[in-house]
Amino acid sequence: MPALRHLVRELSGRDLISTLDWSDEEIEVALKLSKEFKEIAHYYGTEAIPKVLAGKVFYMLFFAPSTRTRAAFESGMYFLGGHAAYIDATTTRLAFGKEEKAGEAVKDVAAMYDVYGHGLGIRILDKAIDYRYGVGNAYIREMASAANIPVINMADDMYHPTQGLADILTFIEKFQNPQGKKYVIMWAYSPEIRGWCSVQEDMILFPRFGVDVVVARPPGFDLDPKLVEKARQQAKEHGATLEFTDNLEEALRGAHAVFPRNWASPTLVQLGYSKFKDEELKIYEKYKHWRVTRGLMDLMDKHGVLMHVLPIFRGYEADDEVIDDPKHSVIYEQAENGLWTKMAVLALTMYGVK
Repeated sequence: MPALRHLVRELSGRDLISTLDWSDEEIEVALKLSKEFKEIAHYYGTEAIPKVLAGKVFYMLFFAPSTRTRAAFESGMYFLGGHAAYIDATTTRLAFGKEEKAGEAVKDVAAMYDVYGHGLGIRILDKAIDYRYGVGNAYIREMASAANIPVINMADDMYHPTQGLADILTFIEKFQNPQGKKYVIMWAYSPEIRGWCSVQEDMILFPRFGVDVVVARPPGFDLDPKLVEKARQQAKEHGATLEFTDNLEEALRGAHAVFPRNWASPTLVQLGYSKFKDEELKIYEKYKHWRVTRGLMDLMDKHGVLMHVLPIFRGYEADDEVIDDPKHSVIYEQAENGLWTKMAVLALTMYGVK
């Protein structure tokens, strides 16, 4: 495995809180290793994957629920010869939030994980923080600052780096040369309010591969202006473009992939879910037609695909006939790639940790 020689270099012991923390070359190494793990598993079975993390423990601290992220990290550590320990934050004595009067300090918890294991993943977003933007990311960065072992962001309110890697890997597999291809991040209706992490992750990552990104959203659903500016900068440096529009049909015309997902308004992430939920859902009702239909797919490139980080809300974000179209839906391939990219991140960051 040629990429394995990179394991003991710059990425050993490193955190991954955002893909912005890693250079283009480091991202490429992670994707290359992901593909190598995938090829070995497909050709020879997962038992043939080198056990580069034998004897290593990865702690997974969950403040928010998960379907795929937990499963992929647990399987990935097993395939690499190590062990993943799941921790429900509600079963700990952690103090979180200003309303807490007593509990363990972050630095005390970090010191414990430094001794017990070799890596720490944290998932903290959405209802766990009342959707207040920046709170989850700040917590992960505080833990990373205090811990000596690598800290991996398993999704916060700003970023979802291992998901972003899976998304771009899937896009590259489908279209080979991503330069100049068109990727649409689309706000889509659902009665469930969701955060910004996955849409923002793709917005900042895809332009680094020369992909032209279009964010299609109704008025009033803009994203973090600082990250928008960062994405524009990445696009400029890599020969790509970033566009925002409220014209859904025009956005999808000629697109190579569409990612339809609901996300909260800036008002809600400022005020909090508990204070603005009812008003937010009333606004959503005006945009029920924002979903991927067969008609919208027909506007796309003839090889265009539906992508989604899952869970996808059937009948809301997209119609069943689109979701289940074997020629134009790659959501299950994308979910599988989440396993390989998480494994690559684990191997790259934890291999050299003693």
